[in-house]
Amino acid sequence: MVFIVGIIVSFLIYVLIGVVLSKTIKSSEDYYVSGRSGTTLMITGTLVASFLSTVSFMGEVGFSYEGYAIPLLVLVIFNASGYIFGVFLFGRYLRRSKSLTVPEYFGNRFQSKKVRIVAAVTTVLGIAAYLVAVTQGASILLAEIFKIPYAMALVVMWVVYASFTILSGAKGVMVNDTIMFFIFSIAAYISFPFIIKSTGGFPNAIINAANNIEKPDLFSWHGISGPSAYMGTPTETIVWAIILGLVWGSVVAISPWQSSRYLMAKNEHVAIRSGVWATISILTIYLFLHISITTINNIKTDINPTEKVFIWAAMNIVPTWLGVIIVSGIMAAALSSCATFLQLIGNSVARDMLEQSRKKHYTDKELLKVSRISMIIVSIVILLIGLWQPPSVMWIGYFAATLFAASWGPVAFSSVFSKTVTKEGAFWSIIVGFFGVIFGELLGMAVALPVYLNPVIIGVILSGITLIIGSRFGEITAAERAYQAKLLQRPIEDNEAKEMLITRRYPAYLMASGVIIIVITFVFYYWPISQS
Repeated sequence: MVFIVGIIVSFLIYVLIGVVLSKTIKSSEDYYVSGRSGTTLMITGTLVASFLSTVSFMGEVGFSYEGYAIPLLVLVIFNASGYIFGVFLFGRYLRRSKSLTVPEYFGNRFQSKKVRIVAAVTTVLGIAAYLVAVTQGASILLAEIFKIPYAMALVVMWVVYASFTILSGAKGVMVNDTIMFFIFSIAAYISFPFIIKSTGGFPNAIINAANNIEKPDLFSWHGISGPSAYMGTPTETIVWAIILGLVWGSVVAISPWQSSRYLMAKNEHVAIRSGVWATISILTIYLFLHISITTINNIKTDINPTEKVFIWAAMNIVPTWLGVIIVSGIMAAALSSCATFLQLIGNSVARDMLEQSRKKHYTDKELLKVSRISMIIVSIVILLIGLWQPPSVMWIGYFAATLFAASWGPVAFSSVFSKTVTKEGAFWSIIVGFFGVIFGELLGMAVALPVYLNPVIIGVILSGITLIIGSRFGEITAAERAYQAKLLQRPIEDNEAKEMLITRRYPAYLMASGVIIIVITFVFYYWPISQS
């Protein structure tokens, strides 16, 4: 009963925040990018919250519990670096564009309506698939806690995240994301010592897991061995982790649900600082969470489905108060991603598709109305798909996210730095990259592809080749060159000297965090494993 009360209270708080903040929405800039008022804490919160979801706290923890924690942590090393590369190579320039959506940026950069629309279409299709996966994961959790049918839980989830997102737009999403960020961060960090204590204590929990008979090599660099292993040979597993890590690094750097967060930053310094803190946050959350989850195999090896392992821990091996925080944290991670995804889809449908196709410029009042109507319709469609499509939290999420690495990656980075890429190249690169991943997935169903030919790699290669060949056609206009030149001009803030002084400390923070993470890894992983 206490779990149910905790979730209901959190739901009411999120909806109430949406209602209150909806009264402060005065313009489309408020609704789309929160009036560009985001502080470092808020942008960090919304970056991490929109990234972590049920894919992270259910799908991926289940993957670690099955025996692949270390390959996943290898993946995350490359993954988290996407925040640093992303903010320096794309995010801060996106912030300079003063666009309301990422597709709008592409359209303005290439002075092309068709590039803007194709970017919007891929945004809607790709994020919609991810939104379905995240919503389903949260509904599975809700059904488990409330002991209600899955369909009913799905409707409850839909009502909660759709209500505060439609009402308050980016303002509500950013504030709620920050609150949710604290909840699931506390859940990940504080659960670590309790789970370790319950599964044997330190260092025995780590040592015993490493010597688990049912799942040999549970803490090895390549994951489990024996009949239960399904990721291929050790080499194939680690190559998979590195490749997918690099792909996810690109997703973090340029995907609309990550890069669009920089559009809400107060200034460029805030964007850069947020990227650094997000990197540190992701690395530490994953390190603590996945080491502790793996040790649960010491006391129970048959949790099924494995996606419920963290929920099982919350209900069975940690204090009730912490269990409530964990369950609320998982739910918060899901809601934050759902809200961000719905906001982005609704915004792109209204501003980048309807407004452009109708060749009509909406007034602020009209745009707010159309955006809200778009979100209502989109959310209903997502609800119906969620009811029809069987849940597959981790793999649908991975597939949907990696679509952007292929379709947007080459175009995003070249849009900032290349002086030869044309609108024709950008347009066809996005299309070919998008369908290249789908083609790779279909090909993988027909024949066994080697690990280095992951479908997203096929998509990225095809997208890059298309961008190069396509850019041989068409001419770059003076307007395009002027827009790019403007992007490359660093804005000077009124208090630039003070802002720069603070920002210059962040490389030191990043290096210090690296040392601390190495020490933590040595103490809680390398040393215990060496004793086994």
